[in-house]
Amino acid sequence: MPPPSDLDRLVRPRPVPGLLAVAERHLRIGVPAALTDAATRSHLDDGRCVGWYGPRTPGWRVAIDAERADAPVPPALARRFGVEDFWARWTRAECCCKLSNVPVAAWWRRHGLSTPADGSAVWRTLWLADLVVTVGFVPDGRGAAVGGCSL
Repeated sequence: MPPPSDLDRLVRPRPVPGLLAVAERHLRIGVPAALTDAATRSHLDDGRCVGWYGPRTPGWRVAIDAERADAPVPPALARRFGVEDFWARWTRAECCCKLSNVPVAAWWRRHGLSTPADGSAVWRTLWLADLVVTVGFVPDGRGAAVGGCSL
């Protein structure tokens, strides 16, 4: 079961939860050259790209990360983090790294592949076609943090 995001809290910032609820409508899969106008993109190891085409969300930054759902988990990462639900956990952690401008190795030392509940990020993980995609948002402002990592 995926960890709870801020979407599960009683007080939810708008309009981000509404966008996340229909995130699949705002994602496109294609070649990188065809998705240059996306707000943000994630490149896959097979040459494809996933782009976010949601409406602007003043006061919020967005990030996505995508991986092939059937890709083998690298052995060193499997030993460190386990293989169960690996790509969903990986894409969530990568989104948090992108939103907080923290290198993934620094994130691993602090959180592993977890997504801390004490940050300000909201996210949704989806399975689209053969992909696992996480879309995440964080308030765009000084002092915003994802898992205690300041932006």
